[in-house]
Amino acid sequence: ISQREKVITAYHESGHALVARMLPNADPVHKVSIGARGVAGGWTKFLPSEDRHLWSRSQLNDQIATLLGGRAAEELQFGDITTGAQNDLDRATKLARKMVTTYGMSKKLGPLTFGDRDEMVFLGREIAEQRNYSDEVAEEIDQEVRRFIDEAYARAQAILSTKRGKLDLIAQRLIEVETIERPEFESLMAA
Repeated sequence: ISQREKVITAYHESGHALVARMLPNADPVHKVSIGARGVAGGWTKFLPSEDRHLWSRSQLNDQIATLLGGRAAEELQFGDITTGAQNDLDRATKLARKMVTTYGMSKKLGPLTFGDRDEMVFLGREIAEQRNYSDEVAEEIDQEVRRFIDEAYARAQAILSTKRGKLDLIAQRLIEVETIERPEFESLMAA
């Protein structure tokens, strides 16, 4: 990749890692890399500190903020955004929608689920969703998904603005070595 894209990717991945590191319910950063992997220009790997089958609302909110940290870092550093956050945005939006429609985690809409899901149990996936709610409720769902995303993005932006020096430090190190393992990441955070 070009030097310009390498720098953008370094800030993007540093944004994910730094936001996760600063949030109390995010999984620990295991490795950060700007070495291309498939179609992704870089990647940040998180390693949960324990096996879990249940996720709390605060954990999911922190996960969304972490997903949005890459885009927020691009915007902060370059005053512009790239297509590099496409997968992050998709995952964050789907997660926020599940929080509202499946997990009943919206304070506004309450402990309800929305949409009957027809599943192909033998394939382990959903194939269709029947809408069982009004247009007004659909609008409220969209507003709540938007609120979850907007709040998470604002949290990511606030962290990156406050810890701007750390963002620059991590990004510069990634540009130099391309991959940072957890021990080095933690020492950069302690510097």
